[in-house]
Amino acid sequence: LQTRMQSLQPDPKAQYRSVYEALKKIVLTEGFWRPLRGINVTMLGAGPAHAMYFACYEKMKKSLSDTIQHGGNSHLANGIAGSVATLLHDAVMNPAEVVKQRMQMFNSPYKSVLVCIRTVQRTEGFGAFYRSYTTQLTMNVPFQAIHFITYEFMQEQINPCREYNPQSHMVSGAIAGAVAAAATTPLDVCKTLLNTQENMALSSVNISGHLSGMVNAFKTVYQLGGVSGYFKGVQARVIYQMPSTAIAWSVYEFFKYLLTKHKLEKRT
Repeated sequence: LQTRMQSLQPDPKAQYRSVYEALKKIVLTEGFWRPLRGINVTMLGAGPAHAMYFACYEKMKKSLSDTIQHGGNSHLANGIAGSVATLLHDAVMNPAEVVKQRMQMFNSPYKSVLVCIRTVQRTEGFGAFYRSYTTQLTMNVPFQAIHFITYEFMQEQINPCREYNPQSHMVSGAIAGAVAAAATTPLDVCKTLLNTQENMALSSVNISGHLSGMVNAFKTVYQLGGVSGYFKGVQARVIYQMPSTAIAWSVYEFFKYLLTKHKLEKRT
């Protein structure tokens, strides 16, 4: 839904006024499973990407907090740790995101994930999978910095003892995801344009060939939609991120609790 709603020059058949209308229209005209196209490639990359992400975050958060605030909870340390963890995470997830978004476009020419990978590799080269990597980082570094700082801040407010509390992890995760998603929507619109290389949009502003680079993407989005163009799909993005971050933190905190509990039992 987010990819479709962020389209800057959509086909008349793929114009949507709201998230609900988009979902209803896609299901009715393109089938029940259409909104989930490309999700398998995202799931394949998500496992290793998130493992590196949280491992790096925990290690760096602890080291930096000890240095900056001598064992205390430093918001600066949380932000830096989240940003560095993002570098590793996005190196794995960026190609998966390119494939997913191309498969979710209206009238996508790709029949399967493998066909998409082979076609993009053959016609645009390996670099196409990383064309939006710098944009992804430009977006995800502030996103994750805001995300982690908000999560840790919310935990301080509603779970000051930092005990395992599923409700507090879920609420903190959802709020952190919503705040970070809304703040970084303009960057996400630019990333979608770079990933999809939307032909109708690019030709309408006389761009031939492939669009690359964050600055060019920003200019093109403004040419096509003005200031409001930067906030296309903001509702879909917030709705998508809230349950996503709530679940991610709940699962992470659950396994962290299990492992630390197991370690303590072993020691005693």
